[in-house]
Amino acid sequence: MLKFLLACVLGTGLVLSAATQRALAEPLVTNAQHAYIVDYQTGAILFDKLATERIHPASMSKLMTIYMLFDALKRGDVKLTDTFHVSEKAWSTQGSKMFVEINSAIAVEDLIRGIIIQSGNDACVVVAEGLAGSEEAFADRMNKKAKEIGLTDSNFVNASGLPDPNHLMTAKDLATLARRIIDDFPDYYRYFSEHEFTWHGIKQGNRNPLLYRKGSGVDGLKTGHTEEAGFGLTASAIRDGRRIIMVVHGLTGMQERADEAGGLLDWAYREYGNYTIATPGTVLGEAEVWMGAEKTVPLTVESDLLVTLPRSERDKVVARAVYQGPVQAPIQKGQEIGELVIDIPGMPQAKAKLVAAKDVADLSFGGRIAAALQHFVFGAN
Repeated sequence: MLKFLLACVLGTGLVLSAATQRALAEPLVTNAQHAYIVDYQTGAILFDKLATERIHPASMSKLMTIYMLFDALKRGDVKLTDTFHVSEKAWSTQGSKMFVEINSAIAVEDLIRGIIIQSGNDACVVVAEGLAGSEEAFADRMNKKAKEIGLTDSNFVNASGLPDPNHLMTAKDLATLARRIIDDFPDYYRYFSEHEFTWHGIKQGNRNPLLYRKGSGVDGLKTGHTEEAGFGLTASAIRDGRRIIMVVHGLTGMQERADEAGGLLDWAYREYGNYTIATPGTVLGEAEVWMGAEKTVPLTVESDLLVTLPRSERDKVVARAVYQGPVQAPIQKGQEIGELVIDIPGMPQAKAKLVAAKDVADLSFGGRIAAALQHFVFGAN
């Protein structure tokens, strides 16, 4: 196994296709009982406070109800102009309300706004019954879909997030769900940034406090609150083309939720940056070749390599190329040769494929004999 060091100049920035990285910057203290901050592009975890501990998500679990509705729209099972019937159960559901009228019919697009903007528990029941026939059947569908999209520790009992001892999620699952909504439904994500909606003559504002904060960059997603759960927020922001997803939970009031969430986002953007350390075609090193028309083959990355790291540590990155060599000729351009291993202070190793930057033909018959003899006599290629 041969290894060699590669110089990395981080003056412009970097994209890493590696597995999830955990970055460390200055210590951070938050009043949130649970918190999770992740970089959308790289998957780097910027902050984790009990993010895999099960919590009562309250209305943040409405994101799963919205996911199910968006999924039905995307598949063509329903249209925005379709209407769902309002049952007595939906009409009588307590908590935050859209104020639906019993036995009325409401368009899907209005129900989307009633859930996202007004956080209507009644609207959630209308959607659940409209899609699955009953809220219980809808919860079963939610649990099945949750597993399919990578929510590893969530269990849904209802469509609204109303208190139930078995209605549970984790902050990490909420962040994963937020990412899936952004990725899977770009045409519908826009509803999360709308500030107000009027239904039944009642105007209500979006409960996401960071939508109204100048410069926050927040364009979604959902708040939550019950006496047991406290105040929570799943939010996503984009600043200068860089998106961050954040979940906070267990705060004591609306103002504390707004202040803590805003401060955490500012911290994440201030302390961390994304940097491209390698691009396809840039030669990062040379690998020895066996029986080739050339003694070495240049190595490059398969795709842009972007990594998130603390701004104060970016000059301490070391990259190593690791491959099994010498590499047998012939070699085709783009052929996988090894991997680039990135060592970043305070983070797990990040890795990316290294490929041949050019073709290398094999030696002629006579050349192979001469090379083999040279290797046998002198121990060299």
